[in-house]
Amino acid sequence: MIKKCLFPAAGYGTRFLPATKAMPKEVMPIVNKPLIQYGVEEALDAGMHNIAIVTGRGKRALEDHFDVSYELEHQINGTPKEAYLADIRRLMKECTFSYTRQKEMKGLGHAILTGETLIGNEPFGVILADDLCDGDGEGVMSQMARIYAKYRCSVVAIEEVPMDQIHKYGVIAGSEIEDGLYMISDMVEKPAAEDAPSNHAIIGRYILTPDIFDILRETAPGLNGEIQITDALLTQAQRNMVLAYRFKGRRFDCGSMEGFVEATNHYYQRLNGGD
Repeated sequence: MIKKCLFPAAGYGTRFLPATKAMPKEVMPIVNKPLIQYGVEEALDAGMHNIAIVTGRGKRALEDHFDVSYELEHQINGTPKEAYLADIRRLMKECTFSYTRQKEMKGLGHAILTGETLIGNEPFGVILADDLCDGDGEGVMSQMARIYAKYRCSVVAIEEVPMDQIHKYGVIAGSEIEDGLYMISDMVEKPAAEDAPSNHAIIGRYILTPDIFDILRETAPGLNGEIQITDALLTQAQRNMVLAYRFKGRRFDCGSMEGFVEATNHYYQRLNGGD
């Protein structure tokens, strides 16, 4: 069983300015729950009780959310409103939370490497809270954990995206070894449509083996001068094996306004007995 899940959460959230000027994008609510809470619930459902969060300046609200609010809880103690805290209290009871700070924004690969001090020498999940996933009855991380248990190698989640959107993603090429499961032969970060090896785009769910840290240390900066996790994963695929999994469920790109609104509508309907 994989016990730890890493949440890179140091980004500025500039696409949501001015809302994110003083509020971390990860605590922006989808209906009545912050984005990152959905991710932590997904990790816990996959058996990952140790939550490691890479933060940055101005992100204290993340730590406060997963902590006791004595004044608030005193005010609503014994009232019907106390039921609203049931989900977050479950997470606080069943998970441990640890934090480290990314001092410079040098890409997702650098953020994951920054989390090494919290992860140590063991396999771990990675969830990007921006990518909110409704796992169609089973969380995406739970689906991926089963694949890891069988193959014992790094696994990335993928979905098919339109070619006019492919330049926004890391993209994989590979051979299908099971239905929806690919052995990766190539990975390209944010290619032009004509250069993309497929329309299988990597989304914000990973299970990584700990040798990724040494690979990240030796990975040169790539696109935009950042340390790209796709470059490190390609090295790992060439040395060993990395799998790409076309997950079951629906993903919302909550880093975009359109995806954020779609997710809000989806979960609001669910809250009110809809789809």
